[in-house]
Amino acid sequence: LCRVPVDKNTIEFLSKIDLFDGLAVANLRRVAEIGEIKSFARNEKLFEEGDKADSFYVILEGAIRISRFVPGMGEEALAVLKPHAYFGEMALIDNEPRSATALAHESCKVFAIHSKQLEDLIFVDRDLAYDVLWNFVRTLSKRLRATNDKMTFFATANKF
Repeated sequence: LCRVPVDKNTIEFLSKIDLFDGLAVANLRRVAEIGEIKSFARNEKLFEEGDKADSFYVILEGAIRISRFVPGMGEEALAVLKPHAYFGEMALIDNEPRSATALAHESCKVFAIHSKQLEDLIFVDRDLAYDVLWNFVRTLSKRLRATNDKMTFFATANKF
């Protein structure tokens, strides 16, 4: 576990993440200052379904598997995420427990931001809050559309 060095590379990396798209360099720097890098070995759990949701993550290296465990069937992988993807962002909005389990699909490094620290940051800067929350809404919309497409596929596939 280590604090992220705030340098040009970190800021450039964050600028390529959808959630931080369009943020001014000064705001990207502020986000970088509250993040920390965590490393995980293959198959190590980052969090488990039902855990308290208090952070979200951006993948720096490696891959993360998002899964749910179905009684009688075992693990059902929902997604395998690669660098620049982020997950666990619902922790920024609600106080609900984790809806899925996140496992290191392969050894990886992630950029973690504690939801309370980001909340404190956007509370004091209305422009930053607007940009981040609008990007968050766009992400949720994209993910909902993808889920709708999958549901439609599964519904029509089962009719034949």
